[in-house]
Amino acid sequence: MENQKVGSLKDAFAHLSWQLLMVTENAAIAAARSSGKGDKHLSDKAAVDAMRSTLDQMSGFSTNIKIGEGERDDAPMLFIGERLGKGDICIDIAVDPLENTNATADLKPGAVCVLAASSSGGLIQASDTYLDKLCVGREAAPVVDIRQTPEENIRRIAGALRRNDMAEITVTILDRPRNEELIRRVRSTGARVNLIADGDLMPCIFTCFKGAGVHAVMGIGAAPEGVISAAAIKLLGGGMQAVFKPKDAADRERLTRMGINLEQVYTAEMLTPGENLIFCATAVTPILTTTKAVLEGVSFFPGGAKTHSLVVSNTFMNFVPTTHVLDCERFTNEKSEFRLW
Repeated sequence: MENQKVGSLKDAFAHLSWQLLMVTENAAIAAARSSGKGDKHLSDKAAVDAMRSTLDQMSGFSTNIKIGEGERDDAPMLFIGERLGKGDICIDIAVDPLENTNATADLKPGAVCVLAASSSGGLIQASDTYLDKLCVGREAAPVVDIRQTPEENIRRIAGALRRNDMAEITVTILDRPRNEELIRRVRSTGARVNLIADGDLMPCIFTCFKGAGVHAVMGIGAAPEGVISAAAIKLLGGGMQAVFKPKDAADRERLTRMGINLEQVYTAEMLTPGENLIFCATAVTPILTTTKAVLEGVSFFPGGAKTHSLVVSNTFMNFVPTTHVLDCERFTNEKSEFRLW
């Protein structure tokens, strides 16, 4: 009987991937409609509302928001502990309804709607705090150690990738005062630093893709995004090491109550211990690396929209372009170039 339950759960998760894809797609379309207006909260709220509505209507599943977004700035949010849907199978969700709200407000690259899901108990619970992280691809994963110096880890990454010239190594780091010393030390090795204004979630995942031009992500960023990226990194076979960095004494106490060990180095497997994992991301604006656009942003046309997403599960990885018919009559009458028939 127990084996039958395990089998049915795996079968359910195979179908769940496409329902969760619809969640991020709907959020991205909603956010894109309000992008470029200089109001990051407007786009954030649109994404949150669309994501909440779609999660609440999913067939067969109920969701527990294990990690939510928005506590840092009282933005619209799916809050930790919120439960949506009335299905029989309960899943845990870590969400960032709109990663990089600043980019959305100004119609700049780098905005994405993203989530990670697991069977119940499969995602670590933590507050909206900071995480010092080191993310690399499969080759470098066995040799890096976040407890070592940045210089030593750069040397190990270069060795694992068989790069004799440090200038061939590119490290992505959030441009924040807290990372200034790290940036200086990485540059001192001869490695290139790709400074980003916001949004290190997708760069963390791109370390797992050859040819993306992201050999490592280092530095202190947000914990919710870190846990979401950990799910994808685990599924893709990359490496992630992270240490929680509380913002203040109250945050330290809260993390401790949640069971977080502040001296522990957490791996992707520890942050996302579930056997059944799903990662979904849909770009609002183009998602770029140093060398290419990996996901195109939302584009609108008469009667519809086009989205580009990345979906990863235990059994597959797909880049998913989707044409959405939002107004069937207009779509048909105007004979759009995206017409399906």
